[in-house]
Amino acid sequence: MKAKLALFFAALVAGFMWLAVVSGRENPVPLQPRNIVIFVSDGLRSGSVNAEEAPTYYWVRTHGVYFANSHSLFPTFTTANASAIATGHYLGDTGDFSNTIYTGQPQFWRGAFGKPPGTFTPYLENDAALADLNSQFHGNYLNEVTLLGAARTHGFNTAAIGKMGPAAIQDVSQLSETAGRFTMPQTVIIDDGTGTADGAPLTPEVAAALVGAGLPTTTPVRDQPTGNNVTPGTKDSNYKQQSFFADAATRAVLPMFKKSGKPFVLLYWSRDPDGTQHFQGDSLNTLVPGINGPTSKAGLKNADNNLKQILDYIHADPQLAANTDIFLTADHGFATISKHDIDAAGHVTASYAAKCIYKDSHGRQEVNTGFLPQGFLAIDLAHALGLPLFDPSSQIPGPDGKKVFEPVDPTVAQQLPSVRQYPAAGNGLIGGTGRIAEKTDAKVVVAANGGSDLVYLPSRDPDLARQIVKVLSEQDYVDGIFVNDEYGNVRGALPTSAIRLVGSSSLPSPTIVVTFKTFSTDPRNPVMTGVQISDYNLQQGQGMHGSFGRANTFNFMAAIGPDFKKQFVDPAPISNADVAPTLAHILGLEFPGNGKLLGRVLREALAGGPSPVLFKHQTKISAKSGNGKTTILMYQQSGEQVYFDQACLKSTTANHSRATCP
Repeated sequence: MKAKLALFFAALVAGFMWLAVVSGRENPVPLQPRNIVIFVSDGLRSGSVNAEEAPTYYWVRTHGVYFANSHSLFPTFTTANASAIATGHYLGDTGDFSNTIYTGQPQFWRGAFGKPPGTFTPYLENDAALADLNSQFHGNYLNEVTLLGAARTHGFNTAAIGKMGPAAIQDVSQLSETAGRFTMPQTVIIDDGTGTADGAPLTPEVAAALVGAGLPTTTPVRDQPTGNNVTPGTKDSNYKQQSFFADAATRAVLPMFKKSGKPFVLLYWSRDPDGTQHFQGDSLNTLVPGINGPTSKAGLKNADNNLKQILDYIHADPQLAANTDIFLTADHGFATISKHDIDAAGHVTASYAAKCIYKDSHGRQEVNTGFLPQGFLAIDLAHALGLPLFDPSSQIPGPDGKKVFEPVDPTVAQQLPSVRQYPAAGNGLIGGTGRIAEKTDAKVVVAANGGSDLVYLPSRDPDLARQIVKVLSEQDYVDGIFVNDEYGNVRGALPTSAIRLVGSSSLPSPTIVVTFKTFSTDPRNPVMTGVQISDYNLQQGQGMHGSFGRANTFNFMAAIGPDFKKQFVDPAPISNADVAPTLAHILGLEFPGNGKLLGRVLREALAGGPSPVLFKHQTKISAKSGNGKTTILMYQQSGEQVYFDQACLKSTTANHSRATCP
């Protein structure tokens, strides 16, 4: 490995020398188009990378550029950050606010793929869901050009390989439906659904390349049990599926691109370490080791091996190595789930939802006594507002024989065929009748996501918005509240524009974004021992993200190649919104945008670039709520660019101006 990496590094040095000869200008434009590989390591924390457990990541970090002050966008979810990586825009422009969002009408309302009307809160890690969104929003729900889309239209070969949802988002306009099936995309898309009706089809050329390499044309199924409250989850990484993805990249797609003679942009989205950290069975119902156990480390090693395989392919050809830039990023960090403890001192939640006993249809208790169930936010809001709750992810026959959304009542004895104790996916329709129609009659829609939830008010009632903020500020698991700017100054909350969630998007904007409590089990290493309350179906001790703690916003980012500095540590703040503008700059691509919430070109990291940029730490503090709570936002700023560190909800002292998060 060391000898091969040394050869690769020598080729990169030669590339730097060539650039210096052809131009003395800052950030010289190459004489021939570059190739780009973007390797996204889902859920990779920067602190996880070391020489022993992640040697390939560590090698890139130490020989290329290490972005030591990197950031995920908030909410720290996969498709949200996938949209930023793809377009270079913040979420207020892309409209991809979280993995689960409210879209204004039921999924598949127009009968796409022959499916009946479904949920108002679709889960976006799904190609059909993305295609359906495209059909609602002018063929491209992001309303922005992506880097892969721009490269494709300029004659590059393009491919997106890996995790379903975020991979296809990289050229999302290629997801559409014709006569109940996916239209053939021009970008190669290989993900979980490849070879099935759930995924975009392969061209005959790509299918032949896979077969010629001895590979299947159908992606192996992920085999990682989630466990439950008495049975641990997986003890294995996502090895089998990701081996296929890495083989597809290095034995079929990249050789095909190389043979064509055209430059390429390839994105590889590694599901690990995220998937394994989510489902690991090392820490059932305990916060230690949490996501720092052996199974999570196996997931990290799995992703590291995938990266090595791609690097090995590239550096086996010195000319290819000298002309290929490689950018590594992670969509978000990670934390251990708590469903019970709300701080390191062992205080436990007093939530109404946690006081109920939850049993499955067979009478088995499936939520530990005193623990939060999935959908606790929807349950607590419905209870506080005195309104009925319906599950938008579950349908039952109504009195007239037509389907309706299933009612939710946590006080019934157990899950019944006609009423649930908690929402199946955590989402909720609060108020109304539960009818399935083009527009919901619910007063409140909750899109549950994990470390934070989105709350929508279809009626846009300002009094109801303030009432909900009051309820949220009284919940012991809440750690920050943001309210859409159209509702004015709401005490206890900051505006959503402060976190760049208000922009040019055509999708419904969340009325309220609520982030859940975060803390750490080791104050000496808070980022790597982060814990968060999670509105998800996993157990205490497993892993999740989505919160506004630094354990979630501090992702891993690095880059190497002829256009990047070597052995350079960049201390400036950067985020996933900076990836596409930087790579478009290297490729010389015009990258027009509809919105104005753009990332920046990382000039200080480019060969011949300037010294690191100046930046400063900033804090925003809301007005106090009626119970004395304030939302505090801590971020960094460089010029007009903002990078979000963390947020919290806390009672402030008299010296309000100096309030900070833990």
